[in-house]
Amino acid sequence: GRGMPAQPHLGIVTVDGVIASDSPANAERIISGLNRAWEAEHTEAVLLHINSPGGSPVQSQRIYAEIMRLREAGDKPIIALIEDIGASGAYYIAAAADEIAASPASLVGSIGVIYSGFGFERAIDSLGIERRVLTAGENKAFLDPFKPLDEDTTEFWQQVLDNTHQQFIDDVVAGRGERLSDDDEIFSGLIWSGEQAIELGLIDRLDSLESLSRSYFDEARWEDYTPAQDPFERLSRRFAQTAAQLLGLKGSPSPVSLQMPSDVSY
Repeated sequence: GRGMPAQPHLGIVTVDGVIASDSPANAERIISGLNRAWEAEHTEAVLLHINSPGGSPVQSQRIYAEIMRLREAGDKPIIALIEDIGASGAYYIAAAADEIAASPASLVGSIGVIYSGFGFERAIDSLGIERRVLTAGENKAFLDPFKPLDEDTTEFWQQVLDNTHQQFIDDVVAGRGERLSDDDEIFSGLIWSGEQAIELGLIDRLDSLESLSRSYFDEARWEDYTPAQDPFERLSRRFAQTAAQLLGLKGSPSPVSLQMPSDVSY
């Protein structure tokens, strides 16, 4: 494995790309990196280096819960540093940190939940295609894209999304506390620049990796504790993603998402 430096440094854990169980930014990998960085003798602080549009609510919640657990132990600071984007599920994760830094032009926020899909019922009618679906459980096919979305289904699904959104809001409030402004638009799904995000209390300061490191050591000193990806796993993932793109499929295991934009996601 990599030899860890014997002098004090920042312990970096990267959250890069879509947060999903089958992507590099999955809960197991990020949590493993967090614990490695936290337990390393010479890390002065744990730094989550975030560049992600968000993704799975479950993966985001798992990482958030682990950061809060470490933060409450209070041994060393946990800092979230947003690079180009820290939105939706990625902001969910950042909200658990002791403090959040970003660049003036970083994109921050998007505290909302989205479901997107298509309706094909008219298309198959016009092509003379008959759809055959059998279910045990009358609502099992309630989001079938070949069936019209009726009012009852829409209302039910909206309740699921609203409930997931409330979980997101409650956790952001628990992480950020009184630093958040009382502007209702914070939780509307809008996204802001880093400079605007300070005024809203979404982040604490404007900073970069280099200047953040110098605030601790007068020089740039950090080490990446994110577990390395298995080369075969990386190759198979790339192959699966390429195949999905060629077939016009999306590789999201969950229709709900905390991501901009997606199926159902943060």
